[in-house]
Amino acid sequence: MPPLQDEIAELLRMPENGAGAPSLDAVESTLTSGYAAALELEAERWRIERRLGEVARDAGEVAAHTVASELAELSERLETAGDELSRLRSLLPSLHARARLLRRARG
Repeated sequence: MPPLQDEIAELLRMPENGAGAPSLDAVESTLTSGYAAALELEAERWRIERRLGEVARDAGEVAAHTVASELAELSERLETAGDELSRLRSLLPSLHARARLLRRARG
């Protein structure tokens, strides 16, 4: 798991309140970082998908083994980014809920 996802998981394992509970600042900062990372991953997926289209479009102008190699690498990168984005998206709602609880507890 990437470090940010580890950090989110650790915050979610901490008590909701009392001793050992994370601060609102820590949760909100990590939540902001999580949303930024999700946007970066979405942008990366978009760039990879665009490049896949370019490679497919230009396939007739390049050696077959070069095209196959690049398509394989791009497909792997796309899958990795997609998996990471899915894991991040599965954690962010829980962290958002934790931030809401901490805000309410603050008054």
